[in-house]
Amino acid sequence: MISAKFFVLESGTIVGFEILGHSGYSELGKDIVCSAVSSAAYMTANTITDVIGISADVSINESTGYMKMLVSSKDALLCKDILNGFKNHLLMLEEIYSKNINVNYTEV
Repeated sequence: MISAKFFVLESGTIVGFEILGHSGYSELGKDIVCSAVSSAAYMTANTITDVIGISADVSINESTGYMKMLVSSKDALLCKDILNGFKNHLLMLEEIYSKNINVNYTEV
C-alpha cells in the first residue's frame, strides 16, 4: 500500500508531502496506481522547483517508492495551488483504490 502524508501548518496550508511504498495493485512496471502517484508527485516537485523556482528539500529513493518534498513556510503560499491539486489527485485515487493508497496529514 502507498502511504501518502501531507505536511500542513496549523493554518491548514500544505508545505509538503511524503510518499512511501508500492500499491500492490499489479506487478512492478505495470502498476497503474503507482504510476499515477509517481507521475503526479514528480510533476508537483518539478513544477515547484523548476517552473515556479522555489527552493525545496526533496528526497527520493525509487527502490522503496519514497519521495519527500518540503518547502519553507514563507514559500508555502506560492506553492498552495500545485500542492492542493496534488492532494486532490491523491484523494481521488484513494477513493477509487482504497486498498492501495492511504492519504493522511501531519501538522508541522
